[in-house]
Amino acid sequence: QVQLVESGGGLVQAGGSLRLSCAASGLPFSSYDMGWFRQAPGKEREIVGRIKWSDGSTYYAESVKGRFAISRDRAKNTVYLQMNSLKPEDAAIYYCAVRRSSLESYNYWGQGTQVTVSS
Repeated sequence: QVQLVESGGGLVQAGGSLRLSCAASGLPFSSYDMGWFRQAPGKEREIVGRIKWSDGSTYYAESVKGRFAISRDRAKNTVYLQMNSLKPEDAAIYYCAVRRSSLESYNYWGQGTQVTVSS
């Protein structure tokens, strides 16, 4: 059974930092992309960034480039989203998701973790 468990959300002041974690288990493949997405109230879900498990290469949305960083811990099967210089517009529910490759959709999703940024 595939499980993606996010943690690390919370309330932070603008300019502050948070680190989200996504622990993966039960994945039926050993190489995959893990993406971070977010959805704010009344807005569509958007991608924040992603990391390729095999080589650690990353992609970031323009809105977070230079402020957010994604990394992985192979031993813990965990991916992290380090969020720095947070802005009120970063507030959202953050989700991690997995796809086998760039040719496929993200078809495994975590339950989401709330990030609130106060101004």
